[in-house]
Amino acid sequence: MREQQRGRGAEHAHRTREFEEFVAGAAGRLLHAATLLTAETRAHNPYAQALLTATLAHAYAVWDRLRDEDPYDLARRDLAARFARTAWRRHGGQGGVLAALSPQERLVVVLRLYEGVAEEQVAALLGLSEARVRAVCARSVATLRSAARGAAGAAA
Repeated sequence: MREQQRGRGAEHAHRTREFEEFVAGAAGRLLHAATLLTAETRAHNPYAQALLTATLAHAYAVWDRLRDEDPYDLARRDLAARFARTAWRRHGGQGGVLAALSPQERLVVVLRLYEGVAEEQVAALLGLSEARVRAVCARSVATLRSAARGAAGAAA
């Protein structure tokens, strides 16, 4: 009995160590992605931090069941899904670089351009056609370019 408890304790310690290593390597990039999604600034991003915390909690809860699945991919999908479910409540950004975009546009841009997720995967994740993902991405990039030109013109 005591040997079983020791074995479980060692297993739990190993699991915790693996998860901590994952968080140390991935949390910064995931927080940056969440900050882009929420259109908050790096200095003030409470919504992004809350999304990241919930995502990491979910990843820890399913950590033992991950076999051949990439934990970063799982966390990225969970982050995107959480954002998509709650974005309608927080439509406007607060000054982040993607604040000019709608939540759906931010989600597509972050997944496609920042995370490098393939169009077909983004389409499947969001329940859109690949053509719609391409169109949203192109329109979003055009909006961002236009906003950048406007800001550069105003600064001159």
